[in-house]
This record gives sequence, structure tokens and C-alpha cells, in this order.
Amino acid sequence: MRLFLLSFAAALFGTLLIVGSARLHGRYSGDHDRTGPQKFHVRSVPRIGGLGIMLGMLVGMVYSLFLPGSESETKLMLVAAGIIAFGAGLIEDVTKKVSPRQRLLAVTLAAAVAMWLAGAEIVRTDIAGIDPLLGIAGVSMLITLFAVAGVANSINIIDGFNGLASMCMAIMLGAMAYVAWQVGDQMIFRLSLIGLGAVLGFFVLNYPFGLVFLGDGGAYFMGFWVAEIGILLVKRNPDVSPMFPLLLCIYPIFETVFTMYRRKVVRGRPVGQPDATHLHSLIYRRLMRWAVGKRDTATLLRRNSMTSPYLWGLCSLTAVPAVLWWDDSDLLQISMLLFCLLYLALYRAIVHFRTPRLLVQRRAPAGMAESAR
Repeated sequence: MRLFLLSFAAALFGTLLIVGSARLHGRYSGDHDRTGPQKFHVRSVPRIGGLGIMLGMLVGMVYSLFLPGSESETKLMLVAAGIIAFGAGLIEDVTKKVSPRQRLLAVTLAAAVAMWLAGAEIVRTDIAGIDPLLGIAGVSMLITLFAVAGVANSINIIDGFNGLASMCMAIMLGAMAYVAWQVGDQMIFRLSLIGLGAVLGFFVLNYPFGLVFLGDGGAYFMGFWVAEIGILLVKRNPDVSPMFPLLLCIYPIFETVFTMYRRKVVRGRPVGQPDATHLHSLIYRRLMRWAVGKRDTATLLRRNSMTSPYLWGLCSLTAVPAVLWWDDSDLLQISMLLFCLLYLALYRAIVHFRTPRLLVQRRAPAGMAESAR
């Protein structure tokens, strides 16, 4: 618990510094573009919240090095690799000149360093036809690099609303901490707690009022961290199904895959071209019917913040079966299939304006309306 609290306090302190000093660095760190298809904020906000998370991670990591059985070398190598992914994203947050391809290359490089120095490599998948291929030279390495880069990019994809990506990552890290505790893996348990504390320290100032954004640095780093912990948890503990971390991350992964299909196959557009038809974008535009036509700051802020809990619920739908059946690949695969079908059904219903009434917000909750005034 002390490890979690230290990471949380350090991340909260660092994020407070970012928010409090926004006038000094806002010219460079602020998200001034509010016209893009995926822009839903109403004022310029610092998008370097990843710095606060990184501070929480480093403080927690230093403290953990003095705990019994710390496996210091592995931890330090993992952080060193993560800084590569974080750095590329942070440079983009400040300069706006790092392309998506360059950021993905940086995450891939970070995954290669983690595989080389920390042994974070996928050695089994429990997917028919894949595991025999892992014995071929280079195949396991390629799958590992692809998986880590894919998860990191998928976290960046869902980072669109206050608290959305950070709470989803908190759910994933909490589930990994639970399973690591179940199998007695102290190192993975501590790494999960460090990440959980850091991301929640940021979350306090990100939700619901959006005082700071995660940014590409924070999104890519935390996506990298979740992916690497999942890989190491499975590699170090044969009882843990490789489907466990995959199911935990299936919401952002499937969102990314479906987005690529929708852009390229359905619309015939480049897969990297931004649009406003992600599931979270549709929820924002079509489920918050009480806000239709209103453009005042308070209403747009409430609408933004009220979108995220829908997706937290969706993310939780994967975490529950994952922690219940973390050692049963068959049940986890069935759960994964059911989630994908649910996602497609929900997306189709919202697109065709047949959203279940239970999900539609026709009036803003009074409490949130008062707090925004």
C-alpha cells in the first residue's frame, strides 16, 4: 500500500505543478487546436500530463528498489526502455512535429530494448496455429514488437475524453496487480501498483474538469507499461493464461482494429486519417441528447466528462471475466469473442439511432450541473 501511495502522491504533486505553472509553458504545452474531428475540449489545456505520471513512476520505482526481492535490474531496464516511448510522445506534445509513424517506431524500439534487457518476450499465446511458430527464429520477437506497439497505439486511440484512457489503464493495472498477487509474483505486483498509483494521481486532475491532458507521452508510455507487465506476468508464471492480458486490453485493441477496417475498407480512406466516428465520439454526440445544440463552456465540459463512464463500464466488462478466469484460456477466449460481438452491436445501434434507452442521457445530472457553475 505504501508503494501505491508514494506513486500516487508524487504523480499528483507533479501534475499539480504542471497545472499551476500552465501560464509559463502553455505556449508550448497547451493543446490550442480545438477544431479537429477528435477535439472535444473548450479551452487550451496542458497536454504534458505524462510528466506527472513519469514522476510518480520514478518515485515509486526508487522506493521499490529497497524492498526485499526487488529484482532491481529488471525494473530499471524496463523503465529505461519505457523512457524511449515516453520521450517520443512528449516531443510530439511540445513540438507537434513527430509523426504517428515515428512515434510507433519509438515504441517498437522501446519494446526491443525491454525484450533484450528485461526478457519481456511473448513465449506462448494459447492460440491455435501460433504457438508452434514461436519456435522459429525471429517469430517470437516480431510478435512481441507488434503486440507492444499495438497496445501502446490503442491506448492513444481511446485517449479522447476526460478520464477515459487513464481510468481504463487503472482498471487494467488493478486487474494485473490482483493476478500477480494470486500467483505470488512480487515484482509484477509492485510494478502494477506503481503504475496504478501514478495513473490515478494524474486522474484526479484530469477528471472531471480536464485541467490537464495525458498527451502522447503519457498515453504511449502507459500503453507500453501495461503491455510489458502483461508479457512478463505470463512469461514468469505458467499458470497465467496469455489470454488474460489480451482480454484486459481488448477494448482499446478492438477499437483500433475496427477503426482501421472502417477507415480503409468501408470508407476507402487512409487508416491514419482522423475522424469523429470512434465509439467514444458517437457516445458523446448521440447519447448526450440533453446537450444537443448547446455550445456554452459548462455544458460542453459536462458532456465531455459524462462520456467516459460509459467506456469505463465497457472496459470493466473485460476485466471481470479476466480476473475470474485468469488461468482458463478457453473461457477467456469465449469472453473475448462475446465482447467483440457486444462492441459491434452497440456501435451499430448507436450509428442507426437505436441506442437502448437505458444508455441515453436526456438531461444533465443536477449535481454535475451545479459543480460546473
